[in-house]
Amino acid sequence: MTKPALTLYMAAPRGFCAGVDRAIKIVEMALEKWGAPVYVRHEIVHNKFVVDNLRDQGAVFIEELTECPDDRPVIFSAHGVPKSVPAAAAKREMIYVDATCPLVSKVHIEAQRHSERGLQMIMIGHEGHPETVGTMGQLPDGEVLLVETVEDVATVEVRDPDKLAFVTQTTLSVDDTIDIVAALNARFPAIVGPHKEDICYATTNRQEAVKAMAPKCDAMLVVGAPNSSNSKRLVEVGARAGCKYSQLVQRGTDIDWRALDGIRSIGITAGASAPEVLINEVVDAFKDRFNVTVEHVVTAEENVEFKVPRVLREATA
Repeated sequence: MTKPALTLYMAAPRGFCAGVDRAIKIVEMALEKWGAPVYVRHEIVHNKFVVDNLRDQGAVFIEELTECPDDRPVIFSAHGVPKSVPAAAAKREMIYVDATCPLVSKVHIEAQRHSERGLQMIMIGHEGHPETVGTMGQLPDGEVLLVETVEDVATVEVRDPDKLAFVTQTTLSVDDTIDIVAALNARFPAIVGPHKEDICYATTNRQEAVKAMAPKCDAMLVVGAPNSSNSKRLVEVGARAGCKYSQLVQRGTDIDWRALDGIRSIGITAGASAPEVLINEVVDAFKDRFNVTVEHVVTAEENVEFKVPRVLREATA
């Protein structure tokens, strides 16, 4: 039986970003230096395949520092942690390695500097997301107020409208954030924004690639985890950019073939914490069922690399 023809558009950039790559290397190098088990507070990145792979190598994933013994190393996830966490680790004289993405750390430093100038912070982010929790936890309670939507801006109660600054979670929808920032500027004309956009280069680049690809596609799949903020934003961006069927899949076995019946073109992308092996698995699943022609939609080139902490570079030198 002849396979139906399918054009498969591959977004570029897609998948791993420099912060995710660094965080995974940190866990692997820590296991190499100190042996198993090495404890990791929260999933190092939001991807089950990655976490399971590291668990198989001897990483133990915990949600709170209290679950970690004093005599084993602990790593803080790429999303960042409140200041209280490294302080508690230091008090217990634990070995700890901070795998916070440098672009998230930049937001932490920004918030601290604004606070030192007497400004109350407003954070644009998702309540309960580890990155939001970590950034808000850089300052005392009440010093960082969270807004998630334009509607939230209208009701947020601030200490002094003339002494405000804002920061954003790094993995938000660029388009949504523009609207929220506009609402903040309209209500609080004196509010101070970041010197440079907080939404990270990888989030922006992956969303731009989806916007370029979506109008060409009957359907689009985003390879990523359900708890990955940047992956879920890609699904939303695809739908808004004109792709009628835009869905998240964790791997090839999750594809809903009935929903894709009759398609002639599909776009594939991946969130910043999804490894290329899972993207290839999805592509191979289509090649099994279709006569596939692959086209690449390239909107940016990425060559960013972040160094791992010195304690690990010294260990493996």
